[in-house]
Amino acid sequence: MKSDSTLPGEVVSSHSVFGAPCWVSLTTRGLPVAESFYHAVLGWKWQPSRLDDQYRIAVLDGVPVAGVAGVTSLWRTAVAWIPYFAVSSADETVARSHERGGTTAVGPISFPPGRAALLADRDGAVFGIWEGELVAGWKTWRRAAPAFVRLHTRDAFDAAIFYGEVLGWGSSTSGGCEVHYEENEVVLRSQGDVIARIYSGALGSAPDPTLRPHWQVHFAVSDVEACARAARAHGGTAHQQGVGSMEAVLADPDGARFTVTSRAVL
Repeated sequence: MKSDSTLPGEVVSSHSVFGAPCWVSLTTRGLPVAESFYHAVLGWKWQPSRLDDQYRIAVLDGVPVAGVAGVTSLWRTAVAWIPYFAVSSADETVARSHERGGTTAVGPISFPPGRAALLADRDGAVFGIWEGELVAGWKTWRRAAPAFVRLHTRDAFDAAIFYGEVLGWGSSTSGGCEVHYEENEVVLRSQGDVIARIYSGALGSAPDPTLRPHWQVHFAVSDVEACARAARAHGGTAHQQGVGSMEAVLADPDGARFTVTSRAVL
């Protein structure tokens, strides 16, 4: 999705990196509260967007990191962090998802300069797709790796087949993503870089939503414990794996969960 950022660099289209994660976005019921929380926890600053007056672009060290939308503006959906994947055609991608048991929550909807849709795979994990021009400075975003995504799902290999057929993973077409099966997980690479991982073991009927199939958005940080402390101090929650943990699952005041991961382990 395109922001009003004036960062230099060539324009990148979803057609040239199809299948790869290209953006992450949060829907929230309280935009001012979310802006204050993520500024305190992750140091983000904010820019307006052309998409909607209730959609903001988070910037860190001059690099666009993520988008945040009021839940009543662009998407009338549940509060959550959602990864978006670049596609060559939103309409064709939605059709392929339906053919393979996926569902559509929103779209495709046209926004300047592209089209978007919100989907769920056949195990219920929600993800977005984007066709068109990517966020300004996208190559810098990708190199800086401020965010990456993991799918926790019932069967990693079955999920890889679904996403491979829907998003074109493993295609011989130039610009496509490579799928690798490493031990008990699926690893997605684009131009040699690891851009997503898929794990088995989620339970579709689990009462705890964190145990059900879902895409988890991770943000790379220098100090996991400092982020956890800031989250608690600003109305959120934090779940860490002990003192000195390299990773923690946080939730903002609206309940949207995300993970912070130490840059030291990336």
